[in-house]
Amino acid sequence: MIYFVSDVHLGGGAPAQARAIERRFTAWLDAVGRDAEALLLVGDIFDFWFEYREVVPKGFVRVLGRLADLTDRGVRVVFFTGNHDMWVGDYLSRECGVEIHTEPCEMELGGRRIFVAHGDNMNIGGEHALRFMNTVFRSRTLRWLFSWLVHPDWAVRFGHWWSASSRRRHERSDGFDASLTKPLTDYARDYARTHRVDCFVFGHMHYALDLREPGLHVVHLGCWERNPAYAVLDDRGEVSLKLLEK
Repeated sequence: MIYFVSDVHLGGGAPAQARAIERRFTAWLDAVGRDAEALLLVGDIFDFWFEYREVVPKGFVRVLGRLADLTDRGVRVVFFTGNHDMWVGDYLSRECGVEIHTEPCEMELGGRRIFVAHGDNMNIGGEHALRFMNTVFRSRTLRWLFSWLVHPDWAVRFGHWWSASSRRRHERSDGFDASLTKPLTDYARDYARTHRVDCFVFGHMHYALDLREPGLHVVHLGCWERNPAYAVLDDRGEVSLKLLEK
């Protein structure tokens, strides 16, 4: 079995809520780890992650321990960076054996061609402010300056403030329905016209949806705080979305 999950946002929200989500996620990792051949983490697993050369955010030891145990047992764990945890370095790969991807990727998995991406910087041509923010936050120069000029304590405080305000803006402006997934579905529809892809798997939009139409299969993974879900590629080569009870 091959599993896909995104937008757990570990460390986000009130402390009690954050701990409850972490416990639920670790229980899920224990469950899928029994038969997992691979686990794909499709972005925003952490609500905020900024990695200094010698410093990483404290916490998440239960999750990091599970990931290290999975890779020690030969399970392939692939981490696709999202807009909340794009500033990863070599810590997760060095300490936990995790494979890092910073760009969308077509992958051959279980005999199927799967397109995997978090989706935060896709199909945003008309969103000028969003395009500018993506360029700024992905700047290596900015990352270097931030790491040298901002103390880790202040960096983490700023990161959690920014993450929380981003989620509030998203919920106020967009509502919460299937229309949230339209930009990424449109991207997949255009991409499929010129590429052979069996299934697209996206995170980011926080709305869980398994969309199927002739020549197109798109799975949108949900947010574990509000719309928890994951996807599985089974031994028959079928990708399906699984909803979790809140």
